[in-house]
Amino acid sequence: MGQVYKRLGAAVGNGTIATASTLYTVPASTATVISTISVCNTSASAATFSVAIGSTTTFAAAGYIVYQASIAANDTIALTFGATMDTTNQYLLVSSSATTVSFSAFGSEIA
Repeated sequence: MGQVYKRLGAAVGNGTIATASTLYTVPASTATVISTISVCNTSASAATFSVAIGSTTTFAAAGYIVYQASIAANDTIALTFGATMDTTNQYLLVSSSATTVSFSAFGSEIA
């Protein structure tokens, strides 16, 4: 199949900063490069958010990419990097302190 560039997933924070939501799961026999994660706060109040990569659907200290960072009211942050994922570390996890924070991941899958 080769390399496919795409929007990998979208999720809304659940309002509990310590509880992970799955933004993306690597498919079987696939490797993924996350190029950008967009974090958007649609509220008139600031919020906090976390992003992690892990082997389970719960946060682990070693997996954090961003830990409880602030996002201003009515703001968007683009996190651009080249994080790699495979079926060993297959979950891209997010959380936020408010249900007004949304996440989108963009990158490529290589099968």
